[in-house]
Amino acid sequence: PIDLYIGGVDHATMHMIYARFWVKVLHELGFVGFREPFSRFYSNGWVTLGKTKMSKSKGNVVGPDDFLERYGADTCRLNILFLGPANEDMEWTETSVEAMARFVRRLWRVINDVVDQAPSGEPGGGVLARKAHATIAKVSDDIGRRYAFNTAIAAVMELVNELSRDRAGRDARFAAETAVSLIQPYAPHVVEELWERLGHERLWEESWPKADPALLELETIEVVVQVNGRIRDRLHVAPDTPEEELVALARESSRVQTYVDGAEVVRTFVAPGKKLVNFVT
Repeated sequence: PIDLYIGGVDHATMHMIYARFWVKVLHELGFVGFREPFSRFYSNGWVTLGKTKMSKSKGNVVGPDDFLERYGADTCRLNILFLGPANEDMEWTETSVEAMARFVRRLWRVINDVVDQAPSGEPGGGVLARKAHATIAKVSDDIGRRYAFNTAIAAVMELVNELSRDRAGRDARFAAETAVSLIQPYAPHVVEELWERLGHERLWEESWPKADPALLELETIEVVVQVNGRIRDRLHVAPDTPEEELVALARESSRVQTYVDGAEVVRTFVAPGKKLVNFVT
């Protein structure tokens, strides 16, 4: 059987019916040992224009040639995958293409700055390296399990933002190589040039990056502290900080004390994951 069938929702009620019928016939005749031809079906959304499905019959199809000439194939491919979840309808706009073109240009500038400024050698395992490994884990899960291409691209954008703040750091080259590798399925042409500038070649032959579990463990987490539902402070603590100690640290915050102002705390709420503490007075 086919592992994965990808198509529009109309495939489930048209093309797949014929395929399933003939496979069942072949199964009954003893020619195949399975009754279903597809193990899984993934329904992709429509690209719309003015909230209406693009269709030749409706005459509202936007051809790619002009955009390819102006922005290149990589930008157009990134844009269509970034518009929204792949299994939902997505609205085509020219402004979104221009925004993606700006990201590609920024990616080019940042990676080239890293080539010129960052030292070679093994990464140091600092904040940027941890961010790179976290991005590997997220992008791998988004693509491999969730088919969420838009959030995978967004994760690489976040990594590039972090990299832009530390272009000469010890972990910068590793973060740059990670960003280039993870964006390769969407923008193979521009990243191949960047990969060469980073001192490598033939990126398409390289194995997919793997996250180091040890570097996925956070040194600190951010805890939002609220008083009566309003944010009054933010703490950075170790992930294994006991709940009692976390509440005590939040109570000791000078900003929190200003808003509590001697009032009795009638309830203290700590959210699951210990990322929020709310004092109710």
